[in-house]
Amino acid sequence: MDILSDVVAAMRTGVPHSNRTVVRAPWYTHFPAQGNSAGFHVVLQGSCWLLPDDGEPVHLQVGDVAFLPRSRGHAIADRRDGEPGHTAAGRGVETVLLCGAYSLDSSREHPAVGELPDVVHLPARVGHYSPLRAAIDLLGHEIDTRDGSGAIAPLLEVLLLFMLRAWYESHPADSGWVAALRDPDIYAALAAIHCEPGAPWTVQSLAARAGLSRSVFAQRFTATLGTGPLTYLTWWRMTGAAKLLRETDVLLRVIAEKSGYTSEYAFAKAFKREFGVAPGRFRAQGRAEAA
Repeated sequence: MDILSDVVAAMRTGVPHSNRTVVRAPWYTHFPAQGNSAGFHVVLQGSCWLLPDDGEPVHLQVGDVAFLPRSRGHAIADRRDGEPGHTAAGRGVETVLLCGAYSLDSSREHPAVGELPDVVHLPARVGHYSPLRAAIDLLGHEIDTRDGSGAIAPLLEVLLLFMLRAWYESHPADSGWVAALRDPDIYAALAAIHCEPGAPWTVQSLAARAGLSRSVFAQRFTATLGTGPLTYLTWWRMTGAAKLLRETDVLLRVIAEKSGYTSEYAFAKAFKREFGVAPGRFRAQGRAEAA
């Protein structure tokens, strides 16, 4: 079970998009904060500066990747002191960028994404993040040769997953999701929850998956992730249920079963406790907003 892949699938909404841009200095492009949008910039040629509206500038060189996991106003420019008066029609040094955006469900931001900094900078390093580099090359090739190809959206999904993996692989930690994804015992329990969210899990059965005693498992899980195993189980079940309600016509009875509840009533009660509204109203509200 690839937990990060599952997290990405649960959070992503809508259709991601990207484009390849060629600019010559002096240039400056601003990206305002937009709802649930997450974005990325990859420098294919040259260099530039990423200028957050409320943060420190980040210098991006060829091969660097910058991922902004939550909506945050920012600009990219050819120099640190770039300003809106500069245009993208200069005659100076050429820079080639691959930029894109995703729509993520910020109302159910997964802790694995919530722990990320506002700007995830993945500098180019020989021998590092090879799957990410391969995904960038493929995406750039598709955009250059078959603009609008049906392969672009799936490649963008893969790129998002690989950006997350690259960051987690390069940031050691003693707690949080960085630690959980590296702890084989905790990972085994999380994989069980993600693989079968509707199973009748207990702390004891999850501890067995982890190969630990009940008390040791409960203590380590809570110390690592800051929440108990059954609390996370319920959160993940409700996240999956909300996505099914928002994006499908699956019957409530079926969603209840998939979420580990033996009756619609028990499911509806748990769902309302989590979201503040009944499942049917949640579905209706989602469709009204999308209309």
